Amino acid sequence: MDSSAIADRRQLRRRLTFWRIAAVLLLVGLGFALYGVFGGDLSTATRGPQIARVTVSGLIQDDADLLERLKTIRDDRRVRALIVSISSTGGTTYGGERIFKAIREVAAQKPVVSDIRTVAASAGYMVALAGDDIVAGDTSITGSIGVLFQYPQAKDLLDKLGVSLEEIKSAPLKAEPSPFHPPSEEAKAMIRNMVMDSFDWFVDLVADRRKMPREEALKLADGSIFTGRQALKARLIDTLGGEEAILAYLASRNVDRTLPIVDWRPARRGFTLFGSDAASRLINLLGYDDFVKGHDLQKLMTEKLFLDGLLSLWQGVEH
Repeated sequence: MDSSAIADRRQLRRRLTFWRIAAVLLLVGLGFALYGVFGGDLSTATRGPQIARVTVSGLIQDDADLLERLKTIRDDRRVRALIVSISSTGGTTYGGERIFKAIREVAAQKPVVSDIRTVAASAGYMVALAGDDIVAGDTSITGSIGVLFQYPQAKDLLDKLGVSLEEIKSAPLKAEPSPFHPPSEEAKAMIRNMVMDSFDWFVDLVADRRKMPREEALKLADGSIFTGRQALKARLIDTLGGEEAILAYLASRNVDRTLPIVDWRPARRGFTLFGSDAASRLINLLGYDDFVKGHDLQKLMTEKLFLDGLLSLWQGVEH
């Protein structure tokens, strides 16, 4: 066989290899796409009587999808009760407020149990307060009742870089506090008044929902966190336990404890081969989820890096 024939055969082999790889990648992409359309749980519309469960996890924000699910659960006659499973160190005060009110609307129609998992602190505990009954583990973390407002201060850095910012504004408190200069005492007072007004609202919420004098709620609202056992003694929760305790409470409210518990998950927003959802699924599929958590990657690629508004957040460290 002459050299030209050998070269032609090698070139043909490279082309075949390329198209084989392309075909495999296409099949993988189609598989992900089909899973995105048809995979996961069956629609809740196909199920009969049930106990619905929603999960509130991670950073609490103004979550339109969760609010819509809660509204559907409220109006769905097949749903006999709701379990709110919470694993969150908190988030925005407004986000917690909206979720709290939406859960209370569900509670006006059917029993609701708040299930505190690893942690439900700050706005996470605010959400838990919406339940008719609050269940936590012995070592769950909860509490951290309070409100926080943070702002960066970049003046020293800008001074080192030789950069300054000049401004002309309509009033001294406009756009305060600013990261480009230390706040005035008037600006600090304005922010402090806003924080304390939201804090008072939070304390009143605790006092009302936990049926305790405001003075008692105020003593617990120093930012302290509690284990489930401590929270029970402080009357911040009702019961220690897990699913069995939840079902026992629901049975006391005439809900059949043998009903299936159905997870109402976020609606799928479609599928893109190169989106964060695809990346996280691919990482998990390839077995590298212990090295890089797929859901963490998705969070990193989709959540806002900066939050607007007041925070009710416990800055714990995850291990």
